[in-house]
Amino acid sequence: MAERFANGASADLLTDVSWRKSKRSGALGNCVEVATLPTGEIAVRNSRFPHGPALVYTRDEMAAFLAGAKDGEFDDVLR
Repeated sequence: MAERFANGASADLLTDVSWRKSKRSGALGNCVEVATLPTGEIAVRNSRFPHGPALVYTRDEMAAFLAGAKDGEFDDVLR
């Protein structure tokens, strides 16, 4: 059985995962990185703090967020 990770756990605990970020990320470290965990869940961390906390989402949670972002539901955040 795959190990479970708690939200806010140190990203250092997430070994054997490949972190990736968008090609649109800036050069100043203002990036969000994601990694697929062995459990199928998705971990998210701030690239400026790679050893800091990681948030863990189910595939359904991430799919709902991405669909909302694509639909413009969060565009008001940047206003």
